[in-house]
Formats: sequence, structure tokens, C-alpha cells
Amino acid sequence: MFNALLLEESGKETKASVQRLNENQLADGDVLVKVDYSSLNYKDAMAITGKGKIVRQWPMVPGIDFAGTVLASDNPDYRIGDEVILTGWGVGEQHWGGMAEKASVKGEWLVPLPGTMSAKRAMAIGTAGLTAMLSLMALEEAGIKPEQGPVLVTGATGGVGSIAVRLLAKAGYEVHAETGRPQHAAWLRDLGANEVIERAEFDKEPAALESQRWAGAIDGVGGRTLARILSQTRMNGAVAACGLAGGVALNTTVMPFILRGVKLLGIDSVYISKERRLAAWQRLQESLPLDFEEQSEVYTLEQSITAAQDLLAGKLKGRVLIQP
Repeated sequence: MFNALLLEESGKETKASVQRLNENQLADGDVLVKVDYSSLNYKDAMAITGKGKIVRQWPMVPGIDFAGTVLASDNPDYRIGDEVILTGWGVGEQHWGGMAEKASVKGEWLVPLPGTMSAKRAMAIGTAGLTAMLSLMALEEAGIKPEQGPVLVTGATGGVGSIAVRLLAKAGYEVHAETGRPQHAAWLRDLGANEVIERAEFDKEPAALESQRWAGAIDGVGGRTLARILSQTRMNGAVAACGLAGGVALNTTVMPFILRGVKLLGIDSVYISKERRLAAWQRLQESLPLDFEEQSEVYTLEQSITAAQDLLAGKLKGRVLIQP
């Protein structure tokens, strides 16, 4: 038996409750993991509250990532006692996820905890940190260097955004942080932001081309914000698009691409290769402060329901951990 946050379909509503489940209810994965920590991501919050069409099968245990210890394995790559991380692969959407005391998954979805990283630290980083690092790596590979000018981070008080600010600052970039919560400006500067910009500045319809401002950007908002960023990106700049908090539509023109050589880089953190994941996790271990996990809030399974509502209401900042 184990405890889990279970989402059930009730008419057009989503019912979320902590339940005691049997192991035989778990999927037929080849690795059974004791979950030490999961985390609360934007996608998890939408699934728990029923605000977005995230869940593909019912009932569902949410949690798109987790870290823990192998309890049993039929996979030759993992043995009992190994410490592992899972992010992506449709977990928490199509397959039962990390907001439970146990999870049964395919071994090919796992990666080992790097170095001396703890499960708590891994989930303080989580999918958000992995996405932020993949975005930074994409900008680097597109040739964006610190000396070329400021890099914008949108949704900077969120999980991806706040870690992106840290990583860019650590790598030597001038970081400009966009947020709809200016009351957290001092916190963003503590993370490494050189300048904090209020979201209202990006709510206007963009022109085809605007004054050149950004050497690059990491955008977790999408929609009109992304269109405006593209119109303001400098010659041969690049924008890593990794989120859709502001909408999925992108009403833009070809002008930034054909007149300034701007590159729009799509960031996939769900189905990327194991080699790419390992490279990103290694850099995350080296780039973030040793006490990084201590700056995250930790909630129980029971508290995760209210925390999901608070996250969507913009009441939380940074990373939120779930300890089953």
C-alpha cells in the first residue's frame, strides 16, 4: 500500500484527493521507485485544478517529475538502491506520476542522480531547472555570448524563469527579468537580474520590427509576449521558447527572421535524449548554489491541492517541492 494524490474525472470537474492505493494498481513499468520528492510545476497545477486539458487518462496521479530510490528493477541499467531522477515522458499526463510514495516506470525514462546530488536538490531543480538549462544551452549553441548584450527572461518569478535568471547570471550574461509581480523585484535582483521589467510593457501589440534590445531571450510566456520579444531582438539574436503561460497563439511576422536573422529556438524538455539530459544535469549540478534546495518551499500531498491553486493565482514564487 502507498499514499498518492489521485485525480478523478467527475463530470466536467476534476476531483483531487489523497488516497491509499495498492501496488497492483501501478503501471507495468520495469523499475519500481520509492519517491522521495516530486515538484509542483505549472502543468501539474493545471492538472490538479482541472484548468487545462493536461490529463490524458483517468484516474491519474499527477507529478511530471520525481526523484527517489529504486525498490525493484527488471531493467539491467538499474539496481535496488540506485538513486534516480525522472522528468518528462508524459508522466503525470499519460502515465502515473511523482505525487505518490511509489512510482512504476520504464527504466529508459530515468537518469541517475549526478554526483552527490540529493533527491531534494534534484527536485528543487526539477523539470523547471532542466528546461532552463536546455534553454541556456540552446542560446549558447546559437552563438549568443555575454558580450553581445542583455538577455531577457520572461515569467522570471516562476520555476523556469527564476532558475534561468540564476544560470544566465552565473554564465556572465546581463539579465533582464520580466515579471507580472513587481513586488518580487528585490528577490529577482538577488538571483542575479540586472534589471526588472514589468509585464505590462509586453502587453501591447508588437510592430513588425521595433528597436533592437535583446541579444537573446528565454521565454516561458508565449503569445503576445513572445511576438513582442521577436520584434525587439537584435541582429542575429536568438529566442528560446519554452512555455505558454500567456497563450499558444503566436501572431508575428517574418520580418525579424529575414531582416535581422533572428532565430526562434523551440525547447523540448519532455522527450529529449538521455545524452542531452545527462549533459544538462551535469551542468546544473555545477552551476547552482550548494544551498539551492533550501530556498524551496516543501508541501505534503494534502497541501499540494491548495498549492496548485496558489501557483495559478500567482501567489507563489520560485520552486515548490512535494514530499509524499
